[in-house]
Amino acid sequence: MNTPKGESVVSVFSQDCPSRELLLDVTGRWGALVLAALHREACRFSVLRRRVEGVSERMLSQTLQALRRDGLVERAVEGTIPPRVTYSLSPLGIRVAGRIAGLVELLEEETDQFQEARKAFDGVTPATAPRVVESSATGITTRQESYP
Repeated sequence: MNTPKGESVVSVFSQDCPSRELLLDVTGRWGALVLAALHREACRFSVLRRRVEGVSERMLSQTLQALRRDGLVERAVEGTIPPRVTYSLSPLGIRVAGRIAGLVELLEEETDQFQEARKAFDGVTPATAPRVVESSATGITTRQESYP
């Protein structure tokens, strides 16, 4: 994104801005969880995988690699046999993970409110609920939601 004078402006809302790619790495399915886990303490791959339940080895490896590329995570290899690898946050990673940890804390504290909001939303009355319309005019059945 550029100003009228042609100066470059960093804006995550601009599709070509590098900050958008960083945001996607940090807030992707596993990025925020990995950063939050490392915010608590540096750890080895296997410990990190157990801490972030549900992540596969492959996805954890890809996530760590992306976060390392972004300068948020550091990888230390000890010269033992087998090598001992520990992951930790860089100084920039500490700043980013601190903000994520604050968000995680808020979400955990307010889980009851979120669940109540979901129940209220899911309990939509029939008069305001979307109506599913099926069409097979072309021989292919399609479903569309229409609102009253």
